[in-house]
Amino acid sequence: MNSNQFFKLVSLALVVLFAACQNQTSETTDTPESANETEVTLELSSFVDSSGTFDIITDNGNTLIGSTHDNQWLSYNIEVPTAGRYQVIASVASSEEEPGALWIEDYINNKDGRTYNITGNMPVVSTGDKQTTKEIAIDGSPLNKGMHPIKLHFRGGNVYVHSVKMVLMKEHQVTPTTLTQSTDGDEWEVVWSDEFDGEGLVDESKWTYDIGNWGWGNNELQYYTEKRLENARQEDGNLIIEARKNDDGNLWTSARLTTRGKVSFLYGKIEFRAKVPRERGNWAAAWTLGDDYVDEISWPYCGEIDILESVGYEVNDETGDGIAHATVHTPAYYFKINNQISSTKEVKNIAGEFHTYSVEWTPTEVKGFVDGEEYYMYDKTANEMEWPFNKAQNIIINLAMGGGWGGVQGMDETVTSQKYILDYVRVYERK
Repeated sequence: MNSNQFFKLVSLALVVLFAACQNQTSETTDTPESANETEVTLELSSFVDSSGTFDIITDNGNTLIGSTHDNQWLSYNIEVPTAGRYQVIASVASSEEEPGALWIEDYINNKDGRTYNITGNMPVVSTGDKQTTKEIAIDGSPLNKGMHPIKLHFRGGNVYVHSVKMVLMKEHQVTPTTLTQSTDGDEWEVVWSDEFDGEGLVDESKWTYDIGNWGWGNNELQYYTEKRLENARQEDGNLIIEARKNDDGNLWTSARLTTRGKVSFLYGKIEFRAKVPRERGNWAAAWTLGDDYVDEISWPYCGEIDILESVGYEVNDETGDGIAHATVHTPAYYFKINNQISSTKEVKNIAGEFHTYSVEWTPTEVKGFVDGEEYYMYDKTANEMEWPFNKAQNIIINLAMGGGWGGVQGMDETVTSQKYILDYVRVYERK
């Protein structure tokens, strides 16, 4: 072989090798995201602390952990890859006829000493033995990206856990637009509204559906659904949010709509015209939540303004008369430490007629009104612990069932449907 032939062979080999490398790079680039981008799997044997005594069984490389006593826990550190709402799925077993339950606590070392229950109770059903498993799931648990110190809590006895994973259902949406309203001038002028004059589903350019049944921080009973006419629909110029019992495989279904991910607001007048349901067990609300909220540790630092809250057990069955509540929640004053600053107003036929509920929010105060009559004032602005309201808030409208307030006097077991009806939502600025 002469030198020219050798050079040609070497050149050809280099071309083939380069092409192979290019193909390999292309294949790697086109590989879809791994499950780790949307899923967190708990390594059960990698707990960092525990309380009580656990039965740890390793079989063919798989670990299952059993609790035979009440109120025990295991703690873990987990890395969440993407901020959003997660489905928590546990594969469990029990040989007892009435086994216990699981729940997950997030941010266990938080500075406020809070208990962040992000799943509510996950009841375990009997499977006959330790090895035969059944999956139980909770939807919508909020988790921010990053490291989370958590506890896996066991309630009751004879609960064996084979696996726990968290699967992303809906990525957190950052709100792209904030409307800042002028508070100087003589007249209020509408800058954003939804008059609900359409038919069918709500306008998704304005509203995001919150989803799930994780308890929403208040042990609520409902599953908030997405794009389901039975729970949220425009009809005859109104928005109807309907809670339905024993519906779609859930104890209750309902809807929670938010402007998060669409638009948020800073200052101005926010107004609702609404008719609330009347039966014991419901909890209707129209409110704002700081746009900084991503998961439970965000609150109450993000701030919250409750423009209307009504609970069914305060509504008179015969007259429909009831009570409107207005409140703000801040790091300094909030209901979990029982020092929230609130006002109430008796409203004639709150359940049978439309009434107008609003707040006027300026850089120094929040005032609450029913039918134009002021009954609430919050003006504590000494520091960010008292006043987180110099940052944008998104609007939320929802109907909950049960929970720490709606269900405090139990549920009316004869009720199978509750309707919360809104004529409009409007945001104004002064001109």
